[in-house]
Amino acid sequence: MNKRRVVITGLGAVSPYGIGVDTLWKNLVEGKSGIRTIQGLNLEKHVVKIAGEVPDFNPEDYFDPKEARKMDRFIQFAMVAAEEAVKDANLENIEELGIDPYRVGVIVSSAAGGYRTFEENHLRILEKGPSKCSPFTIPMMIVNMPSGKISIKYGFKGLNKVVVSACATGTHSVGDAFRAIQYGDADIVVAGGSEATVCDVGIGAFSSARTLSKRNDEPQKASRPYDKDRDGFVMGEGAGVLVLEEYEHAKKRGAHIYAEVVGYGQTADAYDVVAPAPDGAGAVKAMEFALDDAELKPADVDYINTHGTSTGLGDVAESLAVAKVFGDKVQNPKLHVSSTKSMHGHMLGATGAIECIACTKAITEGIVPPTINLDNQDEHVANLDYTPHKAVHANIDVALSNSFGFGGQNASLILKKL
Repeated sequence: MNKRRVVITGLGAVSPYGIGVDTLWKNLVEGKSGIRTIQGLNLEKHVVKIAGEVPDFNPEDYFDPKEARKMDRFIQFAMVAAEEAVKDANLENIEELGIDPYRVGVIVSSAAGGYRTFEENHLRILEKGPSKCSPFTIPMMIVNMPSGKISIKYGFKGLNKVVVSACATGTHSVGDAFRAIQYGDADIVVAGGSEATVCDVGIGAFSSARTLSKRNDEPQKASRPYDKDRDGFVMGEGAGVLVLEEYEHAKKRGAHIYAEVVGYGQTADAYDVVAPAPDGAGAVKAMEFALDDAELKPADVDYINTHGTSTGLGDVAESLAVAKVFGDKVQNPKLHVSSTKSMHGHMLGATGAIECIACTKAITEGIVPPTINLDNQDEHVANLDYTPHKAVHANIDVALSNSFGFGGQNASLILKKL
């Protein structure tokens, strides 16, 4: 069986910079941080007081007030990003376009789901009893609801599911959509991730696990991938949604094509629930599998958007894995590497999708977004060109995006200029 070609025809984003892909990309290229002091929480008892919050997000700007109250924040983000992506792909009215709704699927996932809804209703139960729990608690909280609600809104009746793999969720979702189209299960899949964990449980739990940066007095300098003075990652929130489509299907209807998805690799470390394998073996294999799937060589890759969370163990393991597959900057001087998490923070289940969008824009615009705050490179990370401080112009024909999740779940995606 010949695998079908898959392209990207729509993009949508909600990020710590606000609404829209253009807003996201403009700030990334300018090297601006979206990290700030948290506004939506009582911080009195919190050790960590910074995050990449979506600013000035008013649900009633996008939804009927009654409907908005029935959706957790992570669902709202997903719906807004999906609306941009679907509109961008000109798929708002598929019946008018003669597209079979059973050939259009949705895989828009979340690693955590409705943390805020869980918090609020658990508090009600403690204070007033179980009968006072909202009747909408379950559909507001469960992680599959973005996919369900997107399909309902647009009449997409094809495959509909989510992937839950911690920080690899968004990349797995796009990758699984790619596979579904490759092998004929769908012609179009709306895919991505959404997260809204800037809340008491999200910030408190990750802080207790000693994974978050405590640089509260300098929020915009807190996320520092590969820098020796890093002290943990910074929580982010938002959503990234892409429309993936079979190449001939997209051409036939005259869709705008951003890039082609050509490779997908996925592995497990089988090592630890939190720490990555120190030798990066799982990451190495994920990247190698993606290259094999794409029928490309390491020398063909121009840019890697690393997982690059700004944690000690993770940054070192991934950098060594990248160098093992692609060579360091002496062996492979054309390879550009960067971590956009230095700017938007770690958006958990949404981050892989946002970074896939960043790779798409890097290809179409010929710009490598920077790794900001890389003032003193850690001597333990590999000798790579991390694109410190400022974006650079470069011809990007092939880009790779990495995502690695708690539990040792690894995913790599490769995009190519068409």
